[in-house]
Amino acid sequence: RADYSETNHLMFFRTKHLDRVPNGWEEPTRTVQISYPDWLSKARDADETELPADEPHWYFRLNAKSADGKGFMYQELPFFRPNESGFYMVDPSDARGINCRFGMRGNTAENHYDASRNFIAVFGGERRYLLSHPDQCKNLALYPADHPSARHSAINWADPDLEEHPEFARARGNEVVLQAGDVLYLPTNWFHHIVSLDTNFQCNARSGVTDHYSDQIKECGFPVRRKVQ
Repeated sequence: RADYSETNHLMFFRTKHLDRVPNGWEEPTRTVQISYPDWLSKARDADETELPADEPHWYFRLNAKSADGKGFMYQELPFFRPNESGFYMVDPSDARGINCRFGMRGNTAENHYDASRNFIAVFGGERRYLLSHPDQCKNLALYPADHPSARHSAINWADPDLEEHPEFARARGNEVVLQAGDVLYLPTNWFHHIVSLDTNFQCNARSGVTDHYSDQIKECGFPVRRKVQ
């Protein structure tokens, strides 16, 4: 399956626990069924044609979650198994499974933070990560906690509207381009904005939380997930 967007912008959303959604709000993406060969053909076409940002984009997904670490994805990525503690799996009791995202050129996962520690491994292609410390929360033009895309930036990072979000001009961050064989560690509550530079293959696994930076996130108006003692 894949996340489908009519542009290169892809944003997570959730409406299940909300009392209402904003007037005029539309789902930014939808899930579609597509085979890997069909997705790969579209991705290769995007590389060859330099697919424009306003054309449809697909973000291929594979997920696995297993308490005992069984299944083909855990066989291929044994360092993400949840049944043994190690460098990549700090807290096996709070493992969130393996999440693989295969990106086509131009795919942009909008800036957001995750409420657990995250290890990200790239196996092919290149991804550009823009990273921001949690103390930048108030400068990143985030949707509020009661929005379907809470924790995500409301502003287009490729063409920011500074009249609507003047605080974004004060935002600070770091940039890194991940290539095949690179692994990135993201602490709990760190912001990341991801751009696929070509056809690429990434898998990540989240494992437990730390309380670092919880105060900054809470001050920004979001609930925090505390470490279980």
